[in-house]
Amino acid sequence: MRDGRPSILIVEDDAQLAGQLKWALAKEYKVAHAGSRDSAIQSLRSGAPDLVLLDLCLPPGNVPDEGFRVLEEAKAKKLTVVVMSALEEREPALRAIERGAYDFFVKPVDMHALRIVIHRALERQALERENRMLRERLRKGFKPGGLVGNSAAMREVYDAIHRVADSPLTVTIRGESGTGKSLVARAIHEAGVRSEKPFVPVHCAALPETLLEAELFGHEKGAFTGASHVRVGRFEAASGGTLFLDELGCLDQTIQIKLLRVLEERSVERLGANRSKPVDVRLIVATNENLEEKVRRRELREDFFFRVMVFPILVPPLRDRIEDVPLLAEHFLTELCEARGAPVKRLSEDARVELISHDWPGNVRELRNLIETAALVCDGETIGAEHLKRIPFRGRAEQARAGINGEGFKAAVEAYERQVLEEAIRAAGGVKAKAARALELDPGQMKYLVRKYDL
Repeated sequence: MRDGRPSILIVEDDAQLAGQLKWALAKEYKVAHAGSRDSAIQSLRSGAPDLVLLDLCLPPGNVPDEGFRVLEEAKAKKLTVVVMSALEEREPALRAIERGAYDFFVKPVDMHALRIVIHRALERQALERENRMLRERLRKGFKPGGLVGNSAAMREVYDAIHRVADSPLTVTIRGESGTGKSLVARAIHEAGVRSEKPFVPVHCAALPETLLEAELFGHEKGAFTGASHVRVGRFEAASGGTLFLDELGCLDQTIQIKLLRVLEERSVERLGANRSKPVDVRLIVATNENLEEKVRRRELREDFFFRVMVFPILVPPLRDRIEDVPLLAEHFLTELCEARGAPVKRLSEDARVELISHDWPGNVRELRNLIETAALVCDGETIGAEHLKRIPFRGRAEQARAGINGEGFKAAVEAYERQVLEEAIRAAGGVKAKAARALELDPGQMKYLVRKYDL
């Protein structure tokens, strides 16, 4: 409704009772009145109130069948109906429930009980409407937060996003590098009740351990050398919204302990401060590491592990949803061409076959980079297999397959990843920052990989 209040249609032939109901409900609801079967049906056909309060015995016949006609009209429009009946009309009221009415109450009207019934009915209606909308979106392949894919594996991710979006639970997003964990985190935030509040991402691996604590919790002026002013930490900046910690496995145990305290006490203490500040933050974390193994090696505190591992979501690698590759490729191609103001190119059938034959060790990130390069290589409107063959990506899948030798796909990919890093560092004269630039890795990614392979 225009004024934001739910609308109620009172269908009641007793003008005095209808007037009392309108007066009692007008502050909370937008109220209209119909005094007969025909006027009620006309009102329902010209508009859709949120709830119908229905007396069964209506003119012209003044028998329950007149009310049942109105009930059928309301249910055809999927409206919520609450039946009013006199004590001697209890049996028709129960039949109305069987035919789809939400509830009934007996005259004379107890306004307190009526308000409770109306409130619950509208709550249920809102929930049913939301469920219908979500089912319809899923049926049509709805993708929250810019995520793309119709595979069964991705539909499980979408379902998890919608289940946890409005919950305050801590979410741990797991998956290989390049699978889109940050997109899932943002989708959870945007689908939930905190969507109008800040979404604050922190890439833990990109920050030195000496700065990460101050970055998360903030600091007072003079808290340490160089602290020339007060700094608000990411927890305070995200208050009311969502804090997303990417690469959780990089946190040292000192920060793990402080994070535990923040999560338990819902307050944060800046470095150099002598008192805590309350924060209302929904925490989402992501990792591509085996956290259970890190607990076993005592690199991750067990109490911290169980505190964050409340609602895990696994983002599947691209090789496990290979049917989504053409859809993702077309999405990236359209997005890239539109961003450049260029005509949108398309993929030929042989290019699609070429794409789905690849193992995609770099996951969605690798696919996006490939499509961006292919769009530059192709001068025409259609990207064919011949354009992809000009880009050195086929060999990576073949090299990974050839290198398995009984060790499994993951071991082969890691062996190749280590080899590429070693060669890049060697070519850069041992300067890892230069090697990172050559490999188009950001400092956080390079730091993580160097640590992972002990280079």
